[in-house]
Amino acid sequence: MRLASSTRKSGRFASQERALKLFVVLTRASNAVVRSIRDRVELDGLTDTEFGILEALYHKGPLLLGDVQKKILLSSGGVTYTVDRLAEKGFVERRECERDRRARYAALTPKGEALMKHLFPGHADRIEEAVAGLSAREQDEAIVLLRKLGLGAEPTSR
Repeated sequence: MRLASSTRKSGRFASQERALKLFVVLTRASNAVVRSIRDRVELDGLTDTEFGILEALYHKGPLLLGDVQKKILLSSGGVTYTVDRLAEKGFVERRECERDRRARYAALTPKGEALMKHLFPGHADRIEEAVAGLSAREQDEAIVLLRKLGLGAEPTSR
């Protein structure tokens, strides 16, 4: 027998149901946006991960490999391997850290900078198109709410 809606959606059950629905809607929306961008992306033979590293370096400048890892959510071995591949292609160079001899920076080479100047504007256009289902005001509200959600979900925030 099915419970009446008003009885079923009270207390902890309603809270849990709402959280599950939010999770599903958030995941589906994220997947749809990523698919929309990925289906039309022109990466000049780069993998998504390679492009992600180049994009981080393009916007942030030289980064310690550990910081690259945090920006694009890769394992440390994955970052090392991918930065090595990008260095072989001439897009990235490794630089020594003056304060810590164990640490290494990754930085764009002039070739990498030129590639990103060519690729990034089209990528940004595709992102803009993919999120155009929300008005500018709604996008601003979503940024605030999703940032709050992400910070609240961090294990250190509890």
